Amino acid sequence: MSESSGKGWWSAYQERVTRHALNLAELEACSVHLCSYEPLLIPGLFQTEEYIRALFGDVKPKHATTEDAIAFRLERQRILVGENAPAVHAVIHEAALHMQYGGPSVTRRQLLHLIELSRLPNVTIQVFPFRARTFLGVSTPFLYMRPPVEELATVVLEHPNEPIYRDALAHLSQYRVLFDRLKESALPPITPSTTTEAQAVPSSLLLIQHLLYDF
Repeated sequence: MSESSGKGWWSAYQERVTRHALNLAELEACSVHLCSYEPLLIPGLFQTEEYIRALFGDVKPKHATTEDAIAFRLERQRILVGENAPAVHAVIHEAALHMQYGGPSVTRRQLLHLIELSRLPNVTIQVFPFRARTFLGVSTPFLYMRPPVEELATVVLEHPNEPIYRDALAHLSQYRVLFDRLKESALPPITPSTTTEAQAVPSSLLLIQHLLYDF
């Protein structure tokens, strides 16, 4: 980042969205690998517009208009299909899939969107089921962003007041280990192209398909 001009598409949103949102977009743009864990929400890069609107309808973004905040988040999602798209691996707690932000129809379309996103070659999505053995750290959402140089990675921890940034090597190691544990405890990734026989085995896709029957 120190070698870049600091200018990017996000620069057009100066004074229109929060400083954290701008920092997040720049960090994502410099990353080759993103690891995300969410216990109660769908990760921002995966949210549909109506899901985002439902979230911002409950909590108004600080120092930003709702429309600017929504447009900014949707713009961030373009990184998933960009020329140098990073590898994105998300572990989402089953609880987040049950949360009906915006109501059943919004939730249903959001779940279907997760399945579609999993078709991208650089996107891996796993569900951490209720029945999985829990451990310390499962309740805290975080995003691990790794640029080409591992030692320059950054972890962002969500907090009600202000996000917390961690970049010390000890913290990076701690969250790499935590994410590895989350991956191991989660169901196998969503794979829309799997055969009918394979879908009979507990998996992230099978769990989401069962949930879709409830909406």
